[in-house]
Amino acid sequence: MTIAPRGFTLIELLVALFITAILFSMGYGAINQAVNHRGAIEDQQARLLAVQTTMRVMSQDFGQLAARPIRDPVGDTWQPALIAKGASQGQAQDQALVTFTRTGWANPAGIQRPALQRVAYVFDKDKLRRDYWPVLDATLANKITHRDLLTNVKSVAFRYMDSSRQWVEQWPPQNVPVNPSDPGSTLRTNPMAVEVTIELQDWGKIVRVFEAPQ
Repeated sequence: MTIAPRGFTLIELLVALFITAILFSMGYGAINQAVNHRGAIEDQQARLLAVQTTMRVMSQDFGQLAARPIRDPVGDTWQPALIAKGASQGQAQDQALVTFTRTGWANPAGIQRPALQRVAYVFDKDKLRRDYWPVLDATLANKITHRDLLTNVKSVAFRYMDSSRQWVEQWPPQNVPVNPSDPGSTLRTNPMAVEVTIELQDWGKIVRVFEAPQ
């Protein structure tokens, strides 16, 4: 007796399609989750790189402080080698928190200029920015070069260690005795160390201390 071949019923086909749809849905969910996780990891890596780059730039800057005052842009007075106003809270936007002279300005193109550089750190809205001038004794006509270091910044605060190893929030410190034989010595005074506290909107506070050359 020959038995005729039996095909799939409609219910069996629907069950098979339903199971296949579930498997495809699970697979798509796993792939989508992996893609989202990869994007989040790449964002975190980019953020970490920006923070590390900022700390490295600051370490190079404050590690090469130079006790060289500069002429006022108008040209009738002198500005200290390092001048600072303290924390970013209460400061006007786009105002420098600290401005200083540093050595070691690389010159790969061999341009006729000194190896000293005038640098400023600026807190502008939610960004920490590094500015520098093309010449040391700049005038109002000189163009400033801007470089954004960090975004999503809530506040920035600098402190400076004086000769008595006390932390102060502005530089030059107040009530510094003037040497009668060298009145300009206060303009050439640099701190022993610089502390920076950066509060980020996503990572909280980051505190670093940089030793300054003496």
